[in-house]
Amino acid sequence: MDVNSSQGFPFAIIGFDLDGTLLDTSGDLAAAVNHALASIGRPALSVEAVKPMIGGGARAMLKHGLDATGGYDETTLDTLHHRLLAYYEAHLAVHTAPFPGALAALDELAARGVRLGIMTNKLERFARSILDSLGLTARFDTIIGGDTLGVAKPSPIPIQALVAQCGGGTAAFVGDSIFDVEAARAAGLPVVACSFGFLSQPVETLGADAVIDGYDALIPTLARLSPSAT
Repeated sequence: MDVNSSQGFPFAIIGFDLDGTLLDTSGDLAAAVNHALASIGRPALSVEAVKPMIGGGARAMLKHGLDATGGYDETTLDTLHHRLLAYYEAHLAVHTAPFPGALAALDELAARGVRLGIMTNKLERFARSILDSLGLTARFDTIIGGDTLGVAKPSPIPIQALVAQCGGGTAAFVGDSIFDVEAARAAGLPVVACSFGFLSQPVETLGADAVIDGYDALIPTLARLSPSAT
C-alpha cells in the first residue's frame, strides 16, 4: 500500500524553493551584494533591504542593489555580477541556516514516504555547495538550479522536471516569491507561500493556495490541499 495513501496524505512529492523558503540565506547574499557595491564606492545595504531583492537570481538581485544606490549601466552590471558571484562562492554558508522547524518538517515528510526536491533560481553548483555544507543534500531526490535546464522560474519547466525526476505522482510546491507561485501554477501544482520568506510584495497578494507563518504549519496545511488545485 502507498505510504501516503495509507496515512491520508495527498502528495507523493513536495518541491521546495531554497532562498527564503528552506534556508535563510539573506546574511550571505547581502554580504555578497555589499562586496560588489563597495568595489565601486557604493554604500552598504542592510540585510533587511536586500531581502526583497532576492528570488530572481544573483544578477537581478544586484540590479536592485545598484538601483537602490545610484543606478548602473550594463558594463558595470556585468563586472559587478562576476565580483558578486566570486565572493559568494567563497562565502556561501557563513550565516546561512535552515529556517526554524524546517528540518523537522522534512523529517516528517520523509517518514511519510514523501519524495523531496529543490528548485531554486540560484546556480545549481551554489545550491549544492550550500546543502553539502549543511549536511542536507542527501535529503533530496533532485536539486535543480536556475541554470540546470537553461530556464528558471517563473517558467514551469524546472518544476515539471523536479516532479519527473522525483518519479512522478501528486506534487505540491513551497516557496516565498511570485516566481515560485507563477511557476507552480503554470506546472499545474498547488503552492504554499512562506510569510517569513524574502517577500517583495505582501504574501497574501502572491496568489498561493495557502500561506504558512512557520514550518510547524506546513504538513497540516499540505494535508488540506487538493492535488488537483491549479
